[in-house]
Amino acid sequence: MKSSNNIDFKSQLNSFIDFLRFERYLSKNTIDSYQRDLLLFNSYLEEQKIHFLDITHENIINFLENLYKNYTESSISRILSSLRVFYKFLLREEVITFNPFSQIKNPKKPIKIVQVLDADEVKKFLDSIPHATALQLRDKAMFELLYSSGMRVSEIVNLRLNDIDYEDRIIRCIGKGNKERLIPIGETSLYYLKAYINSARSKIHKSNKKTKSNDFVFLNKNGQKITRQGFWKILKKYEKKFNFEKNIYPHLFRHSYATHMLQNGADLRLVQELLGHCNISTTEVYTNINKKFIKESFVKNHPRNKN
Repeated sequence: MKSSNNIDFKSQLNSFIDFLRFERYLSKNTIDSYQRDLLLFNSYLEEQKIHFLDITHENIINFLENLYKNYTESSISRILSSLRVFYKFLLREEVITFNPFSQIKNPKKPIKIVQVLDADEVKKFLDSIPHATALQLRDKAMFELLYSSGMRVSEIVNLRLNDIDYEDRIIRCIGKGNKERLIPIGETSLYYLKAYINSARSKIHKSNKKTKSNDFVFLNKNGQKITRQGFWKILKKYEKKFNFEKNIYPHLFRHSYATHMLQNGADLRLVQELLGHCNISTTEVYTNINKKFIKESFVKNHPRNKN
């Protein structure tokens, strides 16, 4: 890369911003993000008295080491991507002959270990939900289905009466991207689902005479389709009522469903299909939890691992 005192950073930055705005048609927020990252980098270079066209591989490594003091891996990855695109632009404009960031790899993002409930915690929560009234029976059926099927909340609130195959214990689910999948459910879930639909659902629907008939399975107290926000509020109500130590949220049961399936020997591809994941890498997150479970089980149960 050759140095040129006639080429200043500000003019090249302005040209780059015009390129993003008028050729790439990026949004203002995205362009602002690029600009912040580039100004941050140039500020560092000015402190080090380095011209932005004279940077070396060592300069970049030192810059990254400086970033690690105050930024997360994801933020550093974004900054690196901004710089890579900027210098690629300079290369296209023949301001430089080599992109110094082309050989710099983004830091690997740490694998996120999702939170789950163990089987006893799930049982404790589900067993604590009463089912004496119509609304309580609805809640019981909803949460039993949430864990038994691993469905998303959006899928449960949009479930319709004819989506349930009682004989084969199968739920027909329309998930993300309008894709259909068939999900088996357990006997306990099916029992409370039947009980709710046969005895409680009609009572809830008739409680408000102005409500038009609909075929959604789960209804709110006004006889209309329950919303995702409504589902969340009901779940948090039980969390508060029974003083659970963990933060209970809807997707926690989906995480727990997938983890428990793998812990009990289910094939990863099967779990991917049941969850409706397009990419198996999304499902593989749960294998990290499963490895942790296996290790903890070994430590706890192996006779030669005890004092």
